[in-house]
Order: sequence, then C-alpha cells, then structure tokens
Amino acid sequence: MKKVLIITYYWPPSGGAGVQRWLKFTKYLRDFGWEPIIYTPENPESPDNDPSLQKDIPKNLTVIKTKIWEPYTFYKVFIGQKKDKKINAAFLTESKKPKKFEKIAVWIRGNFFIPDARKFWVKPSINYLVNYLKDNPVDAIISTGPPHSMQLIALGLKRKLNIPWMADFRDPWTNIDFYSKLMLTPFADHKHKRLELDVLKNADVVTCVGKTWLDELEELLKKDMGGKFTPEIHNKFKFISNGYDPDDYTEEKVEADKKFSIVYIGTLDKSRNPGILWKTLAKILKENSDFANDFQLKLVGKTDIAVTEDIENNGLKPYMEKTPYLTHAEVTQVQKKSQVLLLLINNTPNAMGITTGKLFEYFAAKRPILCIGPKGGDADKILEETNGGLISGYEDSKTLEANILYFYNKYKQSNLLCESVNIEKYSRKMLTGEVAEVLNGITS
Repeated sequence: MKKVLIITYYWPPSGGAGVQRWLKFTKYLRDFGWEPIIYTPENPESPDNDPSLQKDIPKNLTVIKTKIWEPYTFYKVFIGQKKDKKINAAFLTESKKPKKFEKIAVWIRGNFFIPDARKFWVKPSINYLVNYLKDNPVDAIISTGPPHSMQLIALGLKRKLNIPWMADFRDPWTNIDFYSKLMLTPFADHKHKRLELDVLKNADVVTCVGKTWLDELEELLKKDMGGKFTPEIHNKFKFISNGYDPDDYTEEKVEADKKFSIVYIGTLDKSRNPGILWKTLAKILKENSDFANDFQLKLVGKTDIAVTEDIENNGLKPYMEKTPYLTHAEVTQVQKKSQVLLLLINNTPNAMGITTGKLFEYFAAKRPILCIGPKGGDADKILEETNGGLISGYEDSKTLEANILYFYNKYKQSNLLCESVNIEKYSRKMLTGEVAEVLNGITS
C-alpha cells in the first residue's frame, strides 16, 4: 500500500464536527490502497470528548502525537473563565455574565495568533516530522483545516521534502463566517491572506467540502496569478463533499417521537439564530390548538444565550427541551427518532457555500429536513437533488409556515416519511474513493 500522512488537529477522543471527516476517510482508506498515518496533538483544547468515536479507528493504525502549547490558559484567565471549561466555537456565549475583557481577547487572538492559536505547534511539528519522515517515508501528505495552522505544517514539509500534498478545507480561511469579527488590523489581514495564498500556491491539490467555497479558493489563486483561466490552476481544485457513514445508521427499528418534534442538533450560535422560525412557530401555536398539543422543540448541543432568550421571548420555552451534549452514537439515535430535523444555514456572507456535515447525516437518519437558508445555495441544490426536505429563505415566513404545516399534516396522517433519493454518493466510503483518486493523481 501507498502511505499518506494526515495532519489533523481533531482526532478521538476529541468529539465534535471537526473530527468526523478525516476519521471516516481514515476508516476506509485501506480499502482503496492507502495506509493512513495520523499526526495530531497529544493534549489539544478540544470542544468535547467522545469515546464512541474510538470504534471507527482502524486496527493497528499508526497515530503520532506530540505535545502542543496553546495560549488558552491565559485566555481563560483573562476573560474570567474557569481553566477546566471548554472554549466555545463561533463566539458562542451560554451565560449572561459580562465579559468586559472578551473583546480585547478577541482582538489579541485575531492579530497576534495568526492564523490561529495553534501557531506555536507549527515549527516544532515541522522539525519533528522532517526527522520522522526520513526514517518513515510516505507517498503523500494531507492537511486539514481549520485550524489552518495544520496547513502551515504541511506547507513547511512541502518546502523541505517536496512530498505530494493535498490541502483540505473543511471551512474557508479568510472567507470564514466570523473573519470580520476578529477585528484585524490591515497588517494582520494581509498576513492571513498571504499565508492562505502560500498554501493555495504550493499544495499539489486543494480540496473543499463545498463547491461554492472551492470556486472562491480557486478565484483567490487565479486573481493572484493574473486573473486568467489556466487548466493548471483549475485542475488543482477538487470538490470532495461531506457525507455520512452507513455504519452509524443501522437498520434497527427506532420508535419515532410521539410528539411532533422539530429537532436541531449541533452548535446554535447567533449567526444561525432563526428568529423567523421562533416567530412563525409562535403564530402557529396561537392559531392551531392541535399543533400546540402536539409540538415539541428539541435542541441538542451548545446554544447561545441570545438564541435561548429569543425562544423564550416568543413563548416557546414550555415546548423546548435542551440537551447540552451527546456522543455521536447517541446523536444518531436522536436523529432517527425525530419527526423533523432542523437544518439552519448561517446567515453570513459565505452562506451560499455552506453544506454542514449534519445535512448528510440527516439524510442517513431518513427523517425529513426543514431548512432555513439561502435559496440557490449549495445546501438548497443538494436538498432539491435528493428530495431530502423543504427550504425557505431567511425572511420568507410564508413559505416557512407552509413547510412546517405540510410536515405537521403528514404527521397527523401518520404519513411523515423521508422521501430522499440519490444519497448513496454521499456515503463516507464512496467519498473515500474520491480521496484515493486525488491522491493517486498527485503521486502517479
């Protein structure tokens, strides 16, 4: 087998969405002639721990771990947070306690820790891996970000060893939804963009989870290279979607919720807060007593205090059930039991390209999807292609109400079924075949 070194910050026992993509690809790479070797921190600042993911790690897999130093201890002290509390993603705040130093901390983070707080692991990792790879050669290297410090480790190895390199973007870099919130100085903004271009120029191939985001990355490089289309640049960029693992969704029967449950799973921050949904649900509850008797709202994952307050202000608190965290194994059971699965696309400038990993897991759970997001975006196109659910725009309360009542009427008729088609191509094993094809292309 050919060997590939995968540089990833997120790896079990770390939990959360950042682990899934490369854990699942690693699980299936041997089926396509590639032996994966993982390089990951020994002591990461992970969002959560999820022991249930250990089952997906292939037997006898080589996992290299080295210690990482991150400034989060100082960050927590600075903002008055307990040392053992996890750092929330996406500027999410779960309490009302004022954080008077939080803005200062964000400014420091954006302007001094470029590209992110894992920057101090870059040079030690390059030095370590250069020595490791001399005695343990590989055929290719993969780096996956964010955090984009992982891309810089691979960039350093590329410059020193010239090993074929695939740079994978699970989220954008300078086009990520919270980039504007980092309060960057012109110098810091320039440095982020310069490092991003360095990665795009030097990687043998660039992959991304979304077609729109991939096109945006290609445009960045094309603009830097004079703005002209060239096959060489275009062929460097490859779309490899997120997906689902059929092994996580066995055929065992799961009894659906008795209530008409609308269920959201994942982090719910301000940029995803669907104010229009809470208002629309309040309207339906007021006008329809049967709906009021049947309805339940379930939120699984961390929820920003602004979202919780919005829900309460619309009178939905009696209908709400919150679960702070579940393992991935537990999440799949909740998905399968739900009457309707809620998909919220961040209302941010990069919304057209967002296709969250949960979209594909929702397909596998075989429950209908209620989506709020941009019409014509990548998620909308996939929902239309698969017939996996219904979507309404951020301000389209009329369509949203019609979609909710359509699902509710089906529920009352005991006929609320998932009608999705053509989802097999989003299975993690099929997608791993695409990864192997890309690797074969840069090592042949």
